[in-house]
Amino acid sequence: MRILHTMIRVGDLDRSLAFYTGVLGMQLLRRSDYPEGRFTLAFVGYGPESEGAVLELTHNWDTAAYDLGNGYGHVALAVPDAAAACAAIRERGGKVVREAGPMKHGKTVIAFVEDPDGYRIELIERGAGNS
Repeated sequence: MRILHTMIRVGDLDRSLAFYTGVLGMQLLRRSDYPEGRFTLAFVGYGPESEGAVLELTHNWDTAAYDLGNGYGHVALAVPDAAAACAAIRERGGKVVREAGPMKHGKTVIAFVEDPDGYRIELIERGAGNS
């Protein structure tokens, strides 16, 4: 078994695709419209679905926004340099909500950014030899 994808609901699919592809550098892997159900599924990631987990962005055509609730945590991405990643994300129009620095009660360098719907993405610095 392996993890295939994580699904999040988004209010504006074009805005979300611009963030995940243009700001975070993911690729749009596939997109399917379901007119009878009034929704679209778009899968984004850093490589083919056959090789790793991806995000499924679900856009229900009649819903402009969602209450994120308090159960959702975040999506985590490995980056070689969290501060540099924050700078690049900010330069591309992304919102950094926690600057790069050591995690509370630990040494791992992390940062957080937020997508257009308010979902948090954690950037975890992974240097040479760390995975």
